[in-house]
Amino acid sequence: MKTILAALLFAISTLPAMAQSRPVVLELFTSQGCSSCPPADALLAELAGRDDVIALAFHVDYWDYIGWKDPFALAGSTLRQKAYVQALGLRGLYTPQMVVDGIVDVVGYDRGRILPLLGPRAGIVAIGLRREGDEVVVSLGAGQGAGPVTAFGVQSQARTLARRGENAGRTLIEAQIVRGFRPLGIWTGAAEEIRLKRSMLPADISQVVVVVQKDGPGPVLGVGRLGL
Repeated sequence: MKTILAALLFAISTLPAMAQSRPVVLELFTSQGCSSCPPADALLAELAGRDDVIALAFHVDYWDYIGWKDPFALAGSTLRQKAYVQALGLRGLYTPQMVVDGIVDVVGYDRGRILPLLGPRAGIVAIGLRREGDEVVVSLGAGQGAGPVTAFGVQSQARTLARRGENAGRTLIEAQIVRGFRPLGIWTGAAEEIRLKRSMLPADISQVVVVVQKDGPGPVLGVGRLGL
């Protein structure tokens, strides 16, 4: 635990001066085919209710082989998790895995390790989102830094009866499910606006979350969200 906290504090201390306070970003890599995942799903749903947290659940597809195909699994979610394995120097993939602010990973149901890592963060880039007709307009402020910008389409909640696999017979209640995501380019430190057609994201989402982070994927530089 001390090692995780030290890594988190060091990473934050090396970022440029604060633009604004922002929520911490929690990314849970999970699967309906994993019997260890429901407690982590429940914890993410609880933490998503906090004002200082933006929660994202990425359903991976490598559990589908055991007999239950997760309806929310995305190949892109698995690729994102693989990128974190490389960026964080981890041994391999596992579920449930919680990545905190793009900096450290924790077993997704380990409340005792996750809670001390929460709290407002120093935002390097201010991000505002608004709806204009059939577009979502993303406003990025100026700051000292650079990194890719990604938009995530999020479904707030779902209930699924798993009929096969490790969770066979269980009704799974899941929250903050990432249904799709799109790269929006690279923030270079200059203020700019990016327009995203609503039709470019899944139809059944209830919010859009935009994240700027160092390439890698690396530490989160800024985050914003918009309810639809």
